[in-house]
Amino acid sequence: MNKQEQVMMDFRDLFNKMAWLNKMKMEVSLKGYKPSEVHCIESIGKNSDPNVTKLAESLYMTRGAISKLTKKLVEKGLIESYRKPDNKKEIYFRLTEQGEVIYNIHEELHKEFQERDQAVFEQVTEDQYDSMLGFIEKYRRHLDAEIMKQGIEIH
Repeated sequence: MNKQEQVMMDFRDLFNKMAWLNKMKMEVSLKGYKPSEVHCIESIGKNSDPNVTKLAESLYMTRGAISKLTKKLVEKGLIESYRKPDNKKEIYFRLTEQGEVIYNIHEELHKEFQERDQAVFEQVTEDQYDSMLGFIEKYRRHLDAEIMKQGIEIH
């Protein structure tokens, strides 16, 4: 196996371990909510004036899928839609009080996972961070270009 294959295999393995380890705690703390619902709530909570297009871009989903998901979240009382006075056409979303509770639980879990893993990150040097971030940015640009070739617009 060459180094490129090793890096890709190790990235997948690392991501899968993280997901597996976090999943149990997430499922207990966010029981009754699907991961797609929680991620949509997170995206609405973190973005200003999120609409279907913004959410589709940030979650890498189709606008149709986001429309279905937001409809479900409105029905569950987790988000509400609104329009701006200067733009009656566009529909935006914001969290309800109940949605804020889910958002905050999710954020606290992420903080907890970050604290759990902090010992590893404390050992990383600035040069190592710069090197990793440089690689990630190059790979991200490459994947963005590949996505664009397929005619899919991303942020």
